[in-house]
Amino acid sequence: MNEQKLTPFLWYDNQANEAATFYTTVFPNSKIQSNNHLVTTFQLNNLKCNALNGGPLFTFTNAISFFIKSNDTDEIDTIWNALKEKGTILMDLGEYPWSKKYGWVNDKYGLSWQIFIDGDPLQIVPTFLFVDKKFGQAEEAITFYTSLFSDSEIHFISKFDESNSNAAGKVEFAEFTLVNQKFIAMESPMEHHFDFNEAFSFVINCTNQEEVDYYWNAFLQNGGQESQCGWLKDKFGISWQIIPEILPQFMNDKNPEKVAQVTQAMLQMKKIDCEKLQQAYNK
Repeated sequence: MNEQKLTPFLWYDNQANEAATFYTTVFPNSKIQSNNHLVTTFQLNNLKCNALNGGPLFTFTNAISFFIKSNDTDEIDTIWNALKEKGTILMDLGEYPWSKKYGWVNDKYGLSWQIFIDGDPLQIVPTFLFVDKKFGQAEEAITFYTSLFSDSEIHFISKFDESNSNAAGKVEFAEFTLVNQKFIAMESPMEHHFDFNEAFSFVINCTNQEEVDYYWNAFLQNGGQESQCGWLKDKFGISWQIIPEILPQFMNDKNPEKVAQVTQAMLQMKKIDCEKLQQAYNK
């Protein structure tokens, strides 16, 4: 099984391969791993990601971004200049109370990036921003996720102090790991008018049906909502795909007839049923 348990999954209209190719030119130690007309799998500085040509149904919001940390000022400048090209700057790269160098930009595809000077070499970390109706739910989400996934840990939670009466006690910035992967969560009391959606989801790579059942049931029993083809939303509105390893294996089969049979079977499912997939493949 893929060593990376949780894979960021990015929804594009029809520019998945174009966007993935662009990102692999921006970041060092990056490459396209595989691509077809539907999905491009790529690696950004050792973080595996998937990009989908899903059509215009969903577009990125600032609720989930990639947080880039680097201790190399030149590297930060290079990455920033590439990402801002034809993009939208939310906070210009510069000095702020929390960092000597920080910037926030949506790239030309709408994907959101935060860039930060840090003491460690380059890292790319998925980051949740809880705002509006979700404001105040970050700590509950972090606690739930770290209880759900093994090899998980809350590293620190920094909270707003009493000087900010609208946000006192809420999460200003938190870092945690899920299955040894780094994540960040933040909250903002300001009015933002965006929320989590399916454009940025996470694939949970499962070894078998037992693992699929575990995650599916845990999310639904804790306020989640099931969707189609292995997708669900948790109680906070964040989208997850609970996918057994046999599904991508079957979907990448060289026999187009088998791929069509598996696809047809999958389209009938909410939670993925490994036995039914196998039957469809064996037809």
